Amino acid sequence: MVVVLRYVWPLLLCSPCLLIQIPEEYEGHHVMEPPVIMEQSPRRLVVFPTDDISLKCEARGKPEVQFRWTKDGVHFKPREEAGVTVNEAPHSGSFNITGNNSFAQRFQGVYRCFASNKLGTAMSHEIQLMAEGAPKWPKETVKPVEVEEGESVVLPCNPPPSAEPLRIYWMNSKILHIKQDERVSMGQNGNLYFANVLLTDNHSDYICNAHFPGTRTIIQKEPIDLRVKATNSMIDRKPRLLFPTNSSSHLVALQGQPLVLECIAEGFPTPTIKWLLPSGPLPADRITYQNHNKTLQLLNVGEQDDGEYHCLAENSLGTARHIYYVTVEAAPYWLHKPQSHLYGPGETARLDCQAQGRPQPEVTWRINGIPVEELAEDQKYSIHRGALILSNVQPSDTMVTQCEARNQHGLLLANAYIYVVQLPARILTGDNHTYMAVQGSTAYLLCKAFGAPVPSVQWLDEDGTTVLQDKRFFPYANGTLSIRDLQANDTGRYFCQAANDQSNVTIVANLQVKEATRIIQGPRSAIEKKGSRVTFTCHASFDPSLQPHITWRGDGRDLQELGDSDKYFIEDGSLVIHGLNYSDQGNYSCVASTELDEVESRAQLLVVGSPGPVPHLELSDRHLLKQSQVHLSWSPAEDHNAPIEKYDIEFEDKEMAPEKWYSLGKVPGNQTSTTLKLSPYVHYTFRVIAINKYGPGEPSPTSETVVTPEAAPEKNPVDVKGEGNETNNMVITWKPLRWMDWNAPQLQYRVQWRPQGTQGPWQEQTVSEPFLVVTNTSTFEPYEIKVQAVNSQGKGPEPLVTIGYSGEDYPQASPELEDVKILNSSTVMVKWRPVNMAQVKGHLRGYNVTYWWEGSSKKHNKRHIHRSHVVVAANTTSLVLGGLRPYSSYHVEVQAFNGRGPGPASKLTFRTPEGVPGHPEALHLECQSDTSLLLHWQPPLSHNGVLTGYVLSYHPLDGVSGDQQLSFDLPNPDLRTHNLTNLNPNLRYRFQLQATTKVGPGEAIVRDGGTMALSGKPDFGNISAMAGENYSVVSWVPQEDQCNFRFHILFKAMGEASTSLPIQYVSYNQSSYTQWDLQPDTDYEIRLLKEHTLLGHVAVKTNGTGRVRLPPAGFATEGWFIGFVCAIILLLLVLLILCFIKRSKGGKYSVKDKEDTQVDSEARPMKDETFGEYSDNEEKAFGSSQPSLNGDIKALGSDDSLADYGGSVDVQFNEDGSFIGQYSGKKEKEAAGGNDSSGAASPINPAVALE
Repeated sequence: MVVVLRYVWPLLLCSPCLLIQIPEEYEGHHVMEPPVIMEQSPRRLVVFPTDDISLKCEARGKPEVQFRWTKDGVHFKPREEAGVTVNEAPHSGSFNITGNNSFAQRFQGVYRCFASNKLGTAMSHEIQLMAEGAPKWPKETVKPVEVEEGESVVLPCNPPPSAEPLRIYWMNSKILHIKQDERVSMGQNGNLYFANVLLTDNHSDYICNAHFPGTRTIIQKEPIDLRVKATNSMIDRKPRLLFPTNSSSHLVALQGQPLVLECIAEGFPTPTIKWLLPSGPLPADRITYQNHNKTLQLLNVGEQDDGEYHCLAENSLGTARHIYYVTVEAAPYWLHKPQSHLYGPGETARLDCQAQGRPQPEVTWRINGIPVEELAEDQKYSIHRGALILSNVQPSDTMVTQCEARNQHGLLLANAYIYVVQLPARILTGDNHTYMAVQGSTAYLLCKAFGAPVPSVQWLDEDGTTVLQDKRFFPYANGTLSIRDLQANDTGRYFCQAANDQSNVTIVANLQVKEATRIIQGPRSAIEKKGSRVTFTCHASFDPSLQPHITWRGDGRDLQELGDSDKYFIEDGSLVIHGLNYSDQGNYSCVASTELDEVESRAQLLVVGSPGPVPHLELSDRHLLKQSQVHLSWSPAEDHNAPIEKYDIEFEDKEMAPEKWYSLGKVPGNQTSTTLKLSPYVHYTFRVIAINKYGPGEPSPTSETVVTPEAAPEKNPVDVKGEGNETNNMVITWKPLRWMDWNAPQLQYRVQWRPQGTQGPWQEQTVSEPFLVVTNTSTFEPYEIKVQAVNSQGKGPEPLVTIGYSGEDYPQASPELEDVKILNSSTVMVKWRPVNMAQVKGHLRGYNVTYWWEGSSKKHNKRHIHRSHVVVAANTTSLVLGGLRPYSSYHVEVQAFNGRGPGPASKLTFRTPEGVPGHPEALHLECQSDTSLLLHWQPPLSHNGVLTGYVLSYHPLDGVSGDQQLSFDLPNPDLRTHNLTNLNPNLRYRFQLQATTKVGPGEAIVRDGGTMALSGKPDFGNISAMAGENYSVVSWVPQEDQCNFRFHILFKAMGEASTSLPIQYVSYNQSSYTQWDLQPDTDYEIRLLKEHTLLGHVAVKTNGTGRVRLPPAGFATEGWFIGFVCAIILLLLVLLILCFIKRSKGGKYSVKDKEDTQVDSEARPMKDETFGEYSDNEEKAFGSSQPSLNGDIKALGSDDSLADYGGSVDVQFNEDGSFIGQYSGKKEKEAAGGNDSSGAASPINPAVALE
């Protein structure tokens, strides 16, 4: 059996239980037990007429106990009493009394129960039985109470006495409570006290109601008639105590019980009550005041509460005082309660009984219920300092003793037996138990032994030696062995041996030490922003034989994934918390556990974010508003774990700019108030926003609105300018004042101006708009200008003078151009002389440099001219133009400009020198043999000069040592091919081709490749063929690493008179070939040949109707039949022509033709807008392209389909259903070689395009 050690520890604390009673597990011996009282009635038992009376006394013992009772010290036999029923249950001596109240009252008295067997007698405490009848108010005649207005009076209650506490209520005949206050109140004795009476107290139905909880009844006193006599003069008098009546009194308070002190005073005006403690302050945590401060209740009285308590009643005429002298006493309580013990023969028995109380209680002993004073003097016991001692006990000395401690406040009783037995040693713990614990922990091996005398217990290892040699092993008094700081080698068997003078027994305990659970990587503390997520990870190691568990806790409570909630996600030792809020911060722990141990690793999560709202905002010092100031204070905002750096004070004017907030300033984060300088004539509503490093928080609640008084403007407009928009005017503008700077309503601007340098009078005008137009001025004349703010309260400060100018005119002179300095083939520097400022007619803003490409030195530009513009500052007289085309002619113009516009231009033409050319175009490698290659190329697009030839370089790529790069010149600029021989058939080469001018070689074009031998047998992939009525298209897929070569295609008709078409030569990289002039409905064999080697073949059949052999001559050869057929054919042709005409009128026409009709110089391709070199090939892109017999065949059908133009098609339909497409975005390749027909493709009119 496996014992979980966490349940073992409580057994160690219960070791004294072995001495109290014989364990039930001790089997095989008929052991007797002295009597022990198990249940008894309370010390005070109050019964009422409707109650059943039950006196309880239950005890256990072996042999069975016998019960007897005494009443008032006299033997009482319940079985012989009428109306008494004895409980016949085992171990019970209880009895019940039934009957009415008068019957029960004769059983009133003090009872005691005795439970005896042959080993002794146990005794219950005294049980006082009190029978109380139905309460009745004594008959009395209640006379009216007469009192003058202002005097005091006491209305007595005097309820019948009761053993249980009463509840007193004063009510009137309408069952309404008499209102109580400082003037009228009820005392603890139930009387109703009036400190002074008023005419409103005059009532005849003051009724005292007494509630008896025991009998669940309420009885009423006869109504009291209070008659108040009116008086013309109510005499003031100083306080006088109505309760208590004397100046001092002595009270005894019981320790641990509440103390209630009361003072009720009369006087006029009504006095108030105060309580004082001369020795120091009253204990506020235990003091309560009731009944309008007239009652003081002190809870849980202790010895420190001894002393004087002063009650002070006072009004405007004087005081009255009462002193309570409180003495704290205590009922008896145990210091050392005697305990039952088992003893073996010859031992010394000692029972200690010590009690405390105030006054000191008297301690007496009984043996088997008989006071020791009444026993024979030859007894061998002795009593020493409250302890009962017996030496050399024998089985005959077995007894039950009683210790009583008594003072006037109570009595304590304790039963304890001395049981002298002889029992063989027995181990009550099961044999061969298995205990499991983890390394480093403490194991507890149980060995509960019992016997008399008490057996000795020792633990042995498998070798029979004691285990106590190791300091980690410790034996407890109850036989348990603890092993601390467990190690793996502690696993094994341990033997517990218990022995006394009668027997010796042994059991085996098996201990298994497991590997302790360890957290290898625990969660780490984190600081995360609100709304984000955090991940805690936890990795632990466990003993492989134990079931592992990893759980997560948040602030001590287990976390689980909550249904549909995505707050927590727990998987593979990780905890993910989504949507962090401030309530999520706290301590999170990973708990790794098995059935034997658990370890925990904690981490702290702090959720940070912008501050919370400022909770409270207050305006104060309103008198400062006259000086346009206000004092603002607020409560600190929640910082959300990031210190508040500052507070932003904002305001809103609901009259001028509702729902728009402006910042008044910021204060440090440790400041919660400030005095603000305000602007006049603003309706201020304030709010405060806290800011930390994560940003601003929510704003505070808004303050109340305050309005500042009006005042004259404190500011004038800024950014005052004077500029003309005509040659004979000046427009004065300024930045208008913000409304918060108006300081009063009806803000206007006083504008003044005069020519600069004159001391004449100022011209002025007051306007509301932020501008003024001054007319009839000279061209570009300076003026002094002032703008001043004016409102209903006065003018603003004296404004500053600003210089403005009237309107400008166009410059009258052009800059003088100097020579153009050539820096390199694509960069020049243009210089000019500054323009004469007198001829600028305004502010010189700068120079506008315009230049454009006119053409190369070989061709003139016929395209649309694209002009480039550069604007330079007025103090600049040179400009470097870069990115020019070498070997080209350029035109440059320079103009000075002012605010009115540019003046006349200076012009100059210059040429750029030759440069290096661009890279050649389209370098192709064509295999000739195993050792030779034919190179094809196209000249560079940008010659940048006069081409002088080409430079060809090549070298092996396969890392063959000793092979250097070979390079040689090709001096013919018109050369387009070159044949390389004597190449290594097993190597790949890298070829570089550069065009040259007299400046040098340009950029190289690079291609890699090898000869035919390196490529191997040509791979055509999947050869396919498709046919129309008179043509066929053969297609194949060229491989990327295959060398290009030329081969021929042979079409041969199959049949009786098979014929072959002429052989056609094509290139491998061409990927397709179209053969025309085939016969309809004919099978053809297509062969791909290189010299005499068959590279591939495929068969195809053309569409249509083939040639038909004529049958013998018949009617079909007759003339009439031939004429009839011709007439039908003619009719069909006419119909077809009519249909074609109608269709053309419907508007279905070639989209390409429409495009051609709309193309002009502005709509050409984008490259025409640049300085690109003009070529005839580019111009042909705008005309119709013709199909080429050697060109690649596109897919059948019109190229102008909607799919070709994607999302850029804007389709409109005519009434006959045909469409007109406005399209854009066609590839340049398609624009140059697309099909121009919008009709359906057919074998007669195929859709083809040049590649």
